[in-house]
Amino acid sequence: MSMETARSDSLCCGELELDRDGACLVPGCALPVLGIIEQALAKWPDGRAGLRISGDPELAEILGPQGPIGAAVSHAGGAGMKPVRAVLFDKSDRADWSLGWHQDRTIAVIDRCDTPGFGPWTVKQGIQHVEPPFALIEAMLTVRIHLDPVDADNAPLLVARGSHRLGRVPVDRVEQIVAQSQVHTCLAEAGDLWLYRTPILHASHAARPGRRRRVLQVDYAAGGLPAGLEWLGI
Repeated sequence: MSMETARSDSLCCGELELDRDGACLVPGCALPVLGIIEQALAKWPDGRAGLRISGDPELAEILGPQGPIGAAVSHAGGAGMKPVRAVLFDKSDRADWSLGWHQDRTIAVIDRCDTPGFGPWTVKQGIQHVEPPFALIEAMLTVRIHLDPVDADNAPLLVARGSHRLGRVPVDRVEQIVAQSQVHTCLAEAGDLWLYRTPILHASHAARPGRRRRVLQVDYAAGGLPAGLEWLGI
């Protein structure tokens, strides 16, 4: 696949369109760097529900704008988009789980710095997380890099099409909105990329026994943070 093809597909591929539906598949986009990503991840513990990765300049370089993944993100989100958080999800018989419908609302930062409009704060795996003004979340893109094939039995991501345009959805309205939405099942092959608007409502089921589903999820954002806050980065 040429870079021009990858850039075109990052906006619209198959039945989903990034701006209209909130998600889009980029087939094979990560294949040129998939082996390098797996090598970089080999030094991190596996078999965890969600391993937050930071302080890894090798992985940060792979995911930067010079590679095929960063190029697809830059085309979809504009120049200056950089990876600001990475989480490895490794579903297997050792660690399997389901995830209910929700929006991603927090960002990871280096240190806590109490700032108007930012809060509440939480600590996950020793990393400071905070809920920012929702406009910041709306400007972000999230990428899911598939290290394993994902069919209907291997815990595919489910997205509520168009829900990224609804702003911050109250928790007690999530199920109602999902029921009124078209739900898309995000199947993938190893090396495929799912690109979605960070506020989209999404969920996933547990994987079937005997299956493994590894996904490296990376949040991208442009620009810095206010008042001494700094992105955690990768």
